[in-house]
Amino acid sequence: MTNKRQTVRAQSKPAEKQIPSSASVDFAKVSRAGLHQRNQHRGRYDFKTLTAALPALAPFVLHNPKGEQSINFADASAVKMLNKALLCAYYQIQHWDIPPGYLCPPIPGRADYIHRLAELLESENGTGDYPHGKVNALDIGVGANAIYPIIGIHEYGWHYTGSDIDPKSVQSAQLIANSNPMLTGQFIVKQQDNPQSIFRGVIAPGERYDVTTCNPPFHASAQEAAMGSQRKLNNLSANRLKKGVKAKAGSQKLSQNNPILNFGGQNSELWCDGGESSFLRRMANESQGFASQVLWFSTLVSKNDNVRPLRKQLEKLGVRSIRVVEMSQGQKVSRFVAWSYMDRQQRGEWVKLK
Repeated sequence: MTNKRQTVRAQSKPAEKQIPSSASVDFAKVSRAGLHQRNQHRGRYDFKTLTAALPALAPFVLHNPKGEQSINFADASAVKMLNKALLCAYYQIQHWDIPPGYLCPPIPGRADYIHRLAELLESENGTGDYPHGKVNALDIGVGANAIYPIIGIHEYGWHYTGSDIDPKSVQSAQLIANSNPMLTGQFIVKQQDNPQSIFRGVIAPGERYDVTTCNPPFHASAQEAAMGSQRKLNNLSANRLKKGVKAKAGSQKLSQNNPILNFGGQNSELWCDGGESSFLRRMANESQGFASQVLWFSTLVSKNDNVRPLRKQLEKLGVRSIRVVEMSQGQKVSRFVAWSYMDRQQRGEWVKLK
């Protein structure tokens, strides 16, 4: 397939803040304001383009007091239809669906993670180029939605492997892979049979990955996940009332009795024993066993308080380079942590072999 990003040069960007670190670890914290310049979702959603690509979105479109078009983001059906329209209009995905109750992630923020990781790869050789068409990427917890593989393949021509412990998620992701020509030959899905393992059982001997992605579960229990979803539901409802947004007649009504259903997410997607911090510890520990097979490991980190403990743990494990990339979209701040067991010279040799 044609890789439309192979010739993209690295953009001018704020200088990385180098912070002294123990054990000679190359550590930098980077802050990125706004969506990446390559992100197709900068600015307001273009509902004219979206409804043209997917007419089924039209009944969910509302108008705010300023006359601007939007949807009810507290309505799971509306959010799902918006995602389908975005994937159709911007990513050549004609067939996409998720089972009821499964996670339906916001695409603009997910796309930013991919673009920032591509930028990290491009920084390796100092020219702003990277052989993206030869990149092998691994998504841990690909979910039923397969968002990261879709974006990485369309935007950069990456070859993506997705893994998940939930059979229904694997089945859904595989159906998406099989149903869209853009993904043919670029995306495979693996079942993780051991729920306590992350990389073991997925990365086979001899396999090499340029980068890994992950959106870890961040709640410690189903009850905590339900409470978090209810808070989100309350905030969205209050915001709609404040703005005076009115739904079109016949649009789907929000069920406040089931916040998990409204926002989506199965147990494995939303929570695990010990929450995000426990998952990150396991991921870091397990990554050491694949130090020579992965150029850059990475994961989103929802809670800022979990960044420092993760960094300290990685240093003890012998990591040579760590990057913390903070991303902001409006008032929302998110981040991912990337780490490599290779120093710059070793990473340069990796790139030469591509």
